[in-house]
Amino acid sequence: MSVVGFDFGNESGVVAVARQRGIDVVLNDESKRDTPAIVCFGDKQRFLGTAGAASSMMNPKNTISQIKRLVGHQFSDSELQRDLKSLPFLVTEGPDGYPLIHAQYLGEMRTFTPTQVLGMVLSDLKSIAEKNLNAVVVDCCIGIPVYFTDLQRRAVIDAATIAGLHPLRLIHETTATALAYGIYKTDLPESEPLIVAFIDVGHASMQVCIASFKKGQLKILAHSFDRSLGGRDFDEVLLKHFASKFKDEYKIDVYQNARACLRLRAGCEKLKKVLSANPEAPLNIECLMDEKDVRGLIKREEFEEISIPILERVKKPLEKSLAEAGLTVENIHSVEVVGSGSRVPAIIKILSEFYGKEPRRTMNASECVAKGCALQCAMLSPTFKVREFQVNESFPYPISLSWKSTATDLQNGAVDNQQSTIVFPKGNPIPSVKALTFYRPGTFTVDVQYADVSELQAPAKISTYTVGPFQLTNDECSKLKVKVRLNLHGIVSVESATLLEEEEIEVPVVKESGKDPTKMETDDIHTDPATSSIPDSDVNMQDAKTDAPEAENGVPETGDKPSQTETDKKVEVPKKKIKKTNITVSEVVYGGLPALELQKAVEKEFEMALQDRVMEETKDKKNAVEAYVYEMRNKLHDKYNEFISDPERDQFISKLQEVEDWLYEDGEDETKGVYVAKLEELKRQGDPVEQRYKEHTERGTAINQLSYCIDSYREAALVADPKFDHIDIAEKQEVLNECMEAKAWLIEKRQHQDSLPKHATPFLLSAEVRKKAEALDRFCRSIMTKPKPKPAKPAMPDAPSPASSQGGESQSQGPDNTNTCDTAESGEELPSADQRPMETDKSETAPS
Repeated sequence: MSVVGFDFGNESGVVAVARQRGIDVVLNDESKRDTPAIVCFGDKQRFLGTAGAASSMMNPKNTISQIKRLVGHQFSDSELQRDLKSLPFLVTEGPDGYPLIHAQYLGEMRTFTPTQVLGMVLSDLKSIAEKNLNAVVVDCCIGIPVYFTDLQRRAVIDAATIAGLHPLRLIHETTATALAYGIYKTDLPESEPLIVAFIDVGHASMQVCIASFKKGQLKILAHSFDRSLGGRDFDEVLLKHFASKFKDEYKIDVYQNARACLRLRAGCEKLKKVLSANPEAPLNIECLMDEKDVRGLIKREEFEEISIPILERVKKPLEKSLAEAGLTVENIHSVEVVGSGSRVPAIIKILSEFYGKEPRRTMNASECVAKGCALQCAMLSPTFKVREFQVNESFPYPISLSWKSTATDLQNGAVDNQQSTIVFPKGNPIPSVKALTFYRPGTFTVDVQYADVSELQAPAKISTYTVGPFQLTNDECSKLKVKVRLNLHGIVSVESATLLEEEEIEVPVVKESGKDPTKMETDDIHTDPATSSIPDSDVNMQDAKTDAPEAENGVPETGDKPSQTETDKKVEVPKKKIKKTNITVSEVVYGGLPALELQKAVEKEFEMALQDRVMEETKDKKNAVEAYVYEMRNKLHDKYNEFISDPERDQFISKLQEVEDWLYEDGEDETKGVYVAKLEELKRQGDPVEQRYKEHTERGTAINQLSYCIDSYREAALVADPKFDHIDIAEKQEVLNECMEAKAWLIEKRQHQDSLPKHATPFLLSAEVRKKAEALDRFCRSIMTKPKPKPAKPAMPDAPSPASSQGGESQSQGPDNTNTCDTAESGEELPSADQRPMETDKSETAPS
């Protein structure tokens, strides 16, 4: 199971993986830790990530960036319209009111939804993780901004599905930062919480989070944000400044040229980074527009002055987060700053003045979110054992349910035909489940919507759920329990609906004749509560619990039944039972991607990925042909010079030149198969030359090995060495004969080979020589390595008779504790083996 965390930003993405030693940030193909979130559409394939960034200047209108700002927004959104003015590609309104991206791909204009493009970005990040892990990546955790709406969260889930990913959780970026900060701390208090403020100033937004830490626990107290306050806003300020300046000085308008605008924006971004560490910074761009070189200079004070409208917005999220958490500045223990836009000195100055303490940078500003996501994924995965650390997340928006009132509702005090209630208030824990009771005569609908849209750039209504149909047992309204879930991703849905019906059943109850009737009734009610009717409040509380198993007819099964006396009687007593029936719930998400469209998007992504792979393989084959032409042409005049005849060389060089000309003319745009065939055609001429060179360099080594083998076995068979005395002379002669035959074969072959020129086809191949050496070694080794015969074991002397053992002569003790006797000094004759009784071997039975 993969344990991967993805942080897809507005400008770039970071991938972190969990390993046994900790969390690592993965490097891409260019050995960089962050990858541009860019998709560039070409005439034959897509270019993702770093390849897309390299192509963006040459193909700006088909290069899609800033995709995080487009996902989940309606086209009429004022914030989206403001962003579109700075984007070089074409975006129009789709039939559903949401944006469509237009790009030239495979020679024709195509349209893509922002969710599809986001899926391409995630697919690129996934491939980076898979190359690093050398395994398929499916399960992951993805960081999202805290201000993402329900629709935007669903769009991220859909984009992950398109990329072939399965998110275990969508975690807020500030929460991931807080998790990466707190899980490694070993000095967290156990009683009084440690309050830390996290400020994330990214490329396009600012997020503030107040977190409370205790030992093994993280709790989010408050969130606040500004969706359009980030590093890119400072870039835009610089862009406007220099665009106006260049218009006056150089009479050029960069806004009329998409490529010039991109180049100036990239230059302003570098300028901003230089100003973060220097009091002033120059701007020099060659041939920006109309073949004019431009120059500029700006000081930090001037930069901060033109950025005042942006800097004035920084304090508002800071104040709001403290107010929602019910804290003051004095309660904040420390301030942690992250995000690429947080490096602007003016922002750090504002934070220092507001909190009264210097902000700290204990974490990597660009990687902490991805690391926190990987940690969360490791905590949810059974693959890794992570330190116990509880994450208590809160939801940033209040969610309500609304429905149409019935006549009964109006009689009970409803003031209009539409009723609503807040199900998940602001700051509600994630995940969470709530149950609501409805009394309805038939099918009805429930709307899920935001209770307050003042902070949102989105419609109030999220989704509509239809509950039913269901059958009624009587003419009255039925009682239904509707379960609403806020899941780990922060997505709200009506999970299920249950119809609750009361029905009477006859339950046999044993009555004893000698029992007091009043006492008997009281005892029955006390000992058998399951058979009594359950009030509504009890049903509400039991809705979230698992139903206890019941015996037939709703009576709980017990252990041994008491024996009945003759005076006992069975009486049928009517009891009430709650019958639960699951009701169908159908969902309609406004702006969401239908299941059929999602499946088509998955298939389309697979086709485009296949096209990209084919084109990459085609490029590799084309490069292989080109490399072979250059390499072989150089070698023919160098190390292959003696191994090819002059006419053959001239012909081969002419062929190489012909292929080179073809590559840059007709062969510039061919299929993979054509390049493969062209390379094979060249190798049919080049391989024999390479083979002759290879044989020449390897033949000497093979001949030396065979000569050594012949000399070694010949010497062993001739020299009178005691270790070979046990080998029969006839067998030694066979070894000598085999060595002489191999020697003669080698001399004959070698003489023939030496008579040939180097450019001729080899007569003696190194493979033949090695094969001859192996055959000779196999034959001679079987003879010369025969083991010596084992020496005959000496006969064991007979054991002495009892009489001789009592004669007082000393006896030697053998190493195996068996008494042995070399001579019979008593003068008595030892019995022979057939005269002695059977005895067991003392060497086996005697104790050591």
